[in-house]
This record gives sequence, structure tokens and C-alpha cells, in this order.
Amino acid sequence: MKQNTKKYRIAICGYGNLGKGVESEISKNTDMELVCIFSRRTNLDIKTNVPVVQINELERWKDKIDMVILCGGSATDLPIQGPQFAKYFNTIDSYDTHAKIPEYYKNMEESAICGNNLSIISVGWDPGLFSINRAYMDSILPN
Repeated sequence: MKQNTKKYRIAICGYGNLGKGVESEISKNTDMELVCIFSRRTNLDIKTNVPVVQINELERWKDKIDMVILCGGSATDLPIQGPQFAKYFNTIDSYDTHAKIPEYYKNMEESAICGNNLSIISVGWDPGLFSINRAYMDSILPN
């Protein structure tokens, strides 16, 4: 059986606790390589083994990345960064402002379609795993 030798080129946007955790998990997967970290900070003194790039340089990386994992906050970061990145890259995020998910979905869909990319939103604990758990439990214990 032929084994897949392709390495998916991953970038992270945001380097707080979530971004650092994502970096750690990427390093444990032989089919992934971390290409760069995008940051909105002007002080790019982040301790990592990959280039740290300001967000305003994202277009320069278009053909060098397969997926950007967006690790910013749902309140202020993702509503701006999500559509901005979806225009140039496949993305995944953990957007969790429940009341605004339909609006965020619409904005992400428009940007991703414009760039011929795929964006997966609201993947995380809630919504995400908690939502699956709620659906599962509602099917067993509807009341």
C-alpha cells in the first residue's frame, strides 16, 4: 500500500495560548508542517522555529500555504481576520459568538468563494464538540 508522503503546509494566525497549542499539535503530525505564523503585533519577537509574518503581508504567502488555522478571538479578531484570510487561503477557526454565527458564516462564505477556497468555521468546544454532544444526547434523552 502506497503511503501519502505529501506534507500539508499549515500557517497559524494568532499566537496566544490557542496558537501555541496548535503549533505543538502540528509538530506531532508527520503529514503537516508549520510554514509561518501570522501576527498583528508589530513586535515580532516570538520564540518559534518558523517565520513570524505581519498579517498585512498575507498575500505574499498565497501559494506557500495549504491551510491557515485562525487562532484569534471571536469578539474582535475573527470577524475581520476570517474573511481577510478566506479570500487567499483555506481556513479553519473556532468562532463561537453564537448569535453572530449566521452573519460570520455569510461573510466567510463570500470571501472563500471569491478566492476559490474552503473555510470551516466554529470548530471547537462550543459550538463544535459540545454541539455534537447536545445533538447526541437529545436523540437519547429528548427532555
